[in-house]
Amino acid sequence: MPFAQASFARSSLLMLLVGSAILVGIVLSSFFLAANTKQYFEDVVQLRAVRSGAADLVVLLQAAETGQRGYLVTQDDAFLTPYSEAVSALPKARERLHAAVAAEGTVQVPMEELDRLIDDKAQEMEATIDLGRKGDFAGAVTVVKGAYGRQVMENITAILSKVISEMDERVDTGTKELNSSASSLQWFTIGGGIVILLVLGGAITIVSQHVRELQRARSEVEELNASLEERVNERTEDLIQANREIQRYAYIVSHDLRAPLVNIMGFTSELDATLKAVRTFVLADGEELSESEIQEARLAVEEDLPEAIAFIRTSTKKMDALINAILKISRDGRRELKPERINLKDLLETTAASVYHQVNDAGGEVTIAVESTRSLVTDKFSLEQIFGNLFDNAVKYKHPDRPLTLSVKAQPIGRAAVRIEVADNGRGIAPEDHERVFELFRRSGVQDKPGEGIGLAHVRSLVRNLGGEITVTSTLGGGATFIIRLPTDLSQYVRSHGS
Repeated sequence: MPFAQASFARSSLLMLLVGSAILVGIVLSSFFLAANTKQYFEDVVQLRAVRSGAADLVVLLQAAETGQRGYLVTQDDAFLTPYSEAVSALPKARERLHAAVAAEGTVQVPMEELDRLIDDKAQEMEATIDLGRKGDFAGAVTVVKGAYGRQVMENITAILSKVISEMDERVDTGTKELNSSASSLQWFTIGGGIVILLVLGGAITIVSQHVRELQRARSEVEELNASLEERVNERTEDLIQANREIQRYAYIVSHDLRAPLVNIMGFTSELDATLKAVRTFVLADGEELSESEIQEARLAVEEDLPEAIAFIRTSTKKMDALINAILKISRDGRRELKPERINLKDLLETTAASVYHQVNDAGGEVTIAVESTRSLVTDKFSLEQIFGNLFDNAVKYKHPDRPLTLSVKAQPIGRAAVRIEVADNGRGIAPEDHERVFELFRRSGVQDKPGEGIGLAHVRSLVRNLGGEITVTSTLGGGATFIIRLPTDLSQYVRSHGS
């Protein structure tokens, strides 16, 4: 998890740096284009001022020349009005052109030559107008037809036309450069926007992955917590069961073992009383005994002593059997389990083979159904002991009025456990004895079969050692079904309960 946090931090920082760099680039480019646009605009304004000044001069000179020629040709004073207006406007127009050229600074205009030519043209037009006013229209027309006035006008027009053409060209060039810069910024902005979107998408993906990692880690922690709580509950239940077992064993020791001891003590007292009669007879030393004393001694030897010895022997055998049963279950708890992979169906079939002939000869049948040929990792010896006891009990307590039907079914419970049902149609067990049959030295129903009541207690002890549990469902006379739940992998159960 720390590595994921560091990777997330590095990736997020990288995305932030890339996005910031692109954003800064777009902002700087925008500022650069804005500055260029402003400069281009100012240059265009100045260029247009120069062009406008040049164009105004051309228009005014042409208007003055037109008025001059109209007056001289028609001898009509009405043509003098546009001439006078144009001539009066020339000085200001020349000043505007001078100012525009000076402000622009990069335009090369031969202003001195232009001023001289304009002055010459103005003097030429003024001289012809004066001749006309004096009535010498022929002389004035002759001057106009001369080459000098036309040449001066052509020179002025050539200079101003060149200025106008140059201004137009430079305005066009500036406009193209401005459009090019705007287009470049547009594509750069679009490209930067796409990259930012990709960076944003990458950042969202990284954040989403990190969130999923956090959620998965949280789920794992929750599962671990739940598993821990389950293990704590299991350990608590194990301790409770162990405490109950200890209490039951304490009761057995204090009650079931005490009963034979009481019998032994009682018959020991009877032996002591019987020995008095025998002692009297044996130690008579030739003295004559009464008939009653002789009869008591004979009764003691023939009846009382054998009876007491027999009861003592029976009680000691019972005590020995009880002690051996306790030691057997104790050894099961201490025996080291050896988990190994086994085929459950093969083990059940092998174990059932020991009772198959007894069942088949009586017209019964044994069926085994294991889902998906389930394999287990468990202690093979314990499993053989468990099913061996259950199968023997099914045969031992079969119903006298019908053939025995014994069936075994196994199916998985999730991925970590298996459920095994061992069912028969035998005598059955009364509901009030469902728990009692698993207690040590406890039996249910008619006691017409030999046994000491340790078989099912032994089975429960073995099942619990394998990490499982066994229960029974049954009705009296309706058969019994023993349900066993076991972990599929005993090695994992041992590790989890050993930690």
